Amino acid sequence: MIFDYTVIWDSMPLYLSGLLETLKLLGISLFFGLLVAVPLGLMRVSKQPWVNFPAWLYTYVIRGTPMLVQLFLVYYGLAQFEAVRESFMWPLLSSATFCACLAFAINTSAYTAEIIAGSLKATPHGEIEAAKAMGMSRSKMYRRILLPSAMRRALPQYSNEVIMMLQTTSLASIVTLIDITGAARTVNAQYYLPFEAYITAGIFYLCLTFILVRLFKLAERRWLGYMAPRKA
Repeated sequence: MIFDYTVIWDSMPLYLSGLLETLKLLGISLFFGLLVAVPLGLMRVSKQPWVNFPAWLYTYVIRGTPMLVQLFLVYYGLAQFEAVRESFMWPLLSSATFCACLAFAINTSAYTAEIIAGSLKATPHGEIEAAKAMGMSRSKMYRRILLPSAMRRALPQYSNEVIMMLQTTSLASIVTLIDITGAARTVNAQYYLPFEAYITAGIFYLCLTFILVRLFKLAERRWLGYMAPRKA
């Protein structure tokens, strides 16, 4: 078997463009997903059923359905409703980039909300008692003590979610976007070199994963260093 990587080299601008598209999709999805996940996580730890149940239902439905189905529902499904097509949102909902970011943000918000809720529930009781002893109100206690502490402890689990979202962005190529996987599909369609095309895409994803893992390791070392076991 002879591998022809000259075509891949000539197609490198397409891959680099796909890399930028992948990073854009990942960054936008994680940013808005986290914005939604924080209040959802707070709702999930509430003892009030009317507060907890909507958040539980949202995370249960989103985590219980495939990401591909959610993407198709947003990109293809909404377009069948005339009210949507005539609404002011149609210029956005007719955009593949917007729909992909929306679907990815919805998906990651559900998983991240459960991660935050789990970290909040695992908060040491001493931190809560110390905050109460300082006379903090419940909202101030969450804002200054519980939520920052929970977010730090959630870093290892959240890093896994970020890596999973990176892999999930490859689905964007199905809705016409030219991300890294879309670039590989284009090269394969033009030259019929599936191995070279997709192994190159795999290398890009591996490099991105390595960088993200290292960044999260540095973040954990900075903000979770106090939790590391001390040497005798």
